[in-house]
Amino acid sequence: MNGLSLFLSNPPELPHSNGSTQLKYPSDSTDFTNVDPSRAFVRKVKRLIVKVGTAVVTRSDGRLALGRLGALCEQLKELNTQGYEVILVTSGAVGLGRQRLRYRRLANSSFSDLQKPQGELDGKACAAVGQSSLMALYDTMFSQLDVTSSQLLVNDGFFRDGGFRKQLSDTVNSLLESRVIPIFNENDAVSTRKAPYEDSSGIFWDNDSLAGLLALELKADLLVLLSDVEGLYSGPPSDPKSKLIHTYIKEKHQTEITFGDKSRLGRGGMTAKVNAAVCAAYAGTPVIITSGYATDNIIRVLQGEKKGTVFHKDAHLWTSVKEVSAHEMAVSARDSSRRLQVLSSEERRKILLAVADALEANESMIRLENGADVADAEEAGYEKSLISRLTLKSEKLSGLVKSVRMLADMEEPIGQILKKTELADKLILEKISCPLGVVLVIFESRPDALVQIAALAIRSGNGLLLKGGKEAKRSNAILHKVITSAIPESVGGKLIGLVTTREEIPDLLKLDDVIDLVVPRGSNKLVSQIKESTKIPVLGHSDGICHVYVDKSANIDMAKKIVRDAKIDYPAACNAMETLLVHKDLTQNGGLTELVAELKREGVRLYGGPRASGLLNIAETSSFHHEYGSLACTVEIVDDVFGAIDHIHQHGSAHTDCIVTEDSETAATFLGQVDSAAVFHNASTRFSDGARFGLGAEVGISTSRIHARGPVGVEGLLTNRWILRGSGHVVNGDRGIAYTHKELPLNA
Repeated sequence: MNGLSLFLSNPPELPHSNGSTQLKYPSDSTDFTNVDPSRAFVRKVKRLIVKVGTAVVTRSDGRLALGRLGALCEQLKELNTQGYEVILVTSGAVGLGRQRLRYRRLANSSFSDLQKPQGELDGKACAAVGQSSLMALYDTMFSQLDVTSSQLLVNDGFFRDGGFRKQLSDTVNSLLESRVIPIFNENDAVSTRKAPYEDSSGIFWDNDSLAGLLALELKADLLVLLSDVEGLYSGPPSDPKSKLIHTYIKEKHQTEITFGDKSRLGRGGMTAKVNAAVCAAYAGTPVIITSGYATDNIIRVLQGEKKGTVFHKDAHLWTSVKEVSAHEMAVSARDSSRRLQVLSSEERRKILLAVADALEANESMIRLENGADVADAEEAGYEKSLISRLTLKSEKLSGLVKSVRMLADMEEPIGQILKKTELADKLILEKISCPLGVVLVIFESRPDALVQIAALAIRSGNGLLLKGGKEAKRSNAILHKVITSAIPESVGGKLIGLVTTREEIPDLLKLDDVIDLVVPRGSNKLVSQIKESTKIPVLGHSDGICHVYVDKSANIDMAKKIVRDAKIDYPAACNAMETLLVHKDLTQNGGLTELVAELKREGVRLYGGPRASGLLNIAETSSFHHEYGSLACTVEIVDDVFGAIDHIHQHGSAHTDCIVTEDSETAATFLGQVDSAAVFHNASTRFSDGARFGLGAEVGISTSRIHARGPVGVEGLLTNRWILRGSGHVVNGDRGIAYTHKELPLNA
């Protein structure tokens, strides 16, 4: 046992601050009811110690990382304002002093001096110079935020003196009662420590162990150690196979991970952090190691998010630490999917019917949980379009039940012979449909998507991992419970896994060896982030910029009906009209006026392109590539069908576009040249939907140009295998075999 462990195993009993500040959480709306058990303790945190390391304080070139320091100070200011007692332990003085002394030596050197070998700068001198600069910087930053800070330099030997410890505690309590942030640092300028892990007293040897010591000495409720990586990993953080350890279990992980020269982490500083975290946590103060590079990680930790690695003396008792890893969840989904595939078509059909029955039987419970999500969303001030997507009304649930039963009654999709070829005499090749394997679907704010996707996965024989938006957490949880309860034990409840935290997504996106397809359903930002973060094929669409072009030969009454439906029926849908294009001739015959009046009657806010805004006296749009998702749209005037096509190709998202015209030749031009996943003639864009296409449901809409395109139903979740049946055939250099390559009837 090292000196720190000996000291911390019997920490002195010192009085806690008796300040009367009322504890507040990072957000008044923070909901701790569904916080992971490994983070539930954060709700009781009042006194917090944050330790920031040199790797966070400075950049790779040794200069100060001012952006990260600014973000740190802003977080601490916010916590200080909300009633937390915040203590900072900081490194970086030596690095900053070395930078300044190097510059001073350069400024004072002649050219000939610079030709000589330059000796290493004295570390203690660097610390003495850097400490004042570091504190001046903190003082300036906190002053700008209207926060007062104070400096406390300590050495390990001081803590041998009980009087010193008592005075230190009293001083810190007094500062905290005055809402001052104490800033601690080891006084390296006069430290007697000879080398890492060798010190004069065995009390602490670096700022990590100092932070651990202070956490116990000052009775902190939580210690946050900020690092240059997200937390403790099972291997080098740069290795894609390394997994973030969310909860450290001493009995398990101290034998799995090695440090020092044999470190699998590749981060020398992590050794000290883990040592300090273990000592502090098992002596009574929880510790979280997380990244100091993120601008809001401290706030997110205190909101109960599963950030970084937590160290806690009761960690071995938490059931959450026994939960399956992302890899295990994906493997379980694959194993369950294989058991599902061997069932007969009728058995899979009965599972879907059981799911439909369960949804009906539990409607009141589903709507109760969904109502709580909606109430929270309204209180949080979410946009009406999101609340609309979030709400599960009775008619929406009825439609979901109907779509599940429709899927149950559709033709068996698995094992269908797609092609049959005689390669040679008695050598028959079949192309057969089969499931993809495991599909990960990440969606936002639409719990009805969970039902549709789960039903499609069961029908297509795929394993499924689902990650819904936090705004629908209660709805998703109850729907997942209801659906999985209808799946027989012979298949297993792990066929459909529900991912509950976004922190698990990076681990899932690394599993290209287990997960076969990722389907993101949400914002452009979400889809782009997913595509940039994984090697797994991604299917989806970023935007739903759908157009309706009203041609000069359009029936205006029909056009008004289509335009109204495309915009009004469900404005939040991705297949709703976002841009109305109108032939220039309709500005002369009153057609444009009628279309605009129809939209205004329905309360639609109109924005114009350069040509329409002046003519209609409406605000000009800032961008044609904009998805409103609400009762708003853009109007623009084009010269002809070719102008409409060019506009759609330049500003559209290749989702769904429509032409309204009575001219069949113009319609054919539009249908043939618009390069979108769905192109309609005289029909609302709202028909672009899996259920309306007769697919039963949809896992999403794809604007990709490979695999599935448009609404993706069961067929989009299938691939194929090749089955070859012979009677002792061999290639043997293709000698002695007569290839026929004759197509055979599928039922032959």
